[in-house]
Amino acid sequence: MATQRVLPQSKETLLQNYNKRLKDDIKSILDNFTEIIKTAKIEDETQVSRATQAEQDHYEMHVRAANIVRAGESLMKLVSDLKQFLILNDFPSVNDAISLQNQHLRSLQDECDKKLTSLRDEIAIDLYELEEEYYSSRYK
Repeated sequence: MATQRVLPQSKETLLQNYNKRLKDDIKSILDNFTEIIKTAKIEDETQVSRATQAEQDHYEMHVRAANIVRAGESLMKLVSDLKQFLILNDFPSVNDAISLQNQHLRSLQDECDKKLTSLRDEIAIDLYELEEEYYSSRYK
C-alpha cells in the first residue's frame, strides 16, 4: 500500500492536519463502537427472519470492528508522525546535544594533548640520558 506524503506549507498547517486526523479517528472509533452496541440489541420481529438478521448483524459488527482497528492503526501512525515531527523540528534540543557532545570531545582532546605532551617530555628526558650514557661509555 503506497502512502502519499504531501508536505504542507508550514508547521502550523501540519499541526492542524494532525489535529484533524486525531479528531476524525477518535470520531470513527466512537461512531463504530456506538453502532456495534446498537446492533447488539435484540429487536422485535421484522419482515426479515431472525437467522438472516443475525447474519447481517454479524457481518456489520465485523465491518465496524475492522473500522475501529483501522482507526486505531491510524492513531498509532499519527503518534509516529508526531514523534518524527518533534525529532526533526526540535532544533534547540538538537543544538544543545551537539554543544554538549562538542564540549565532551574538546575536553577529551585537551586530556589527550596533555598526556601526549607529558609522554613527549618523558621520552626526551630518557633519550637524553641514553645519549649521555652512550657517548660517555664509548670514549672510556
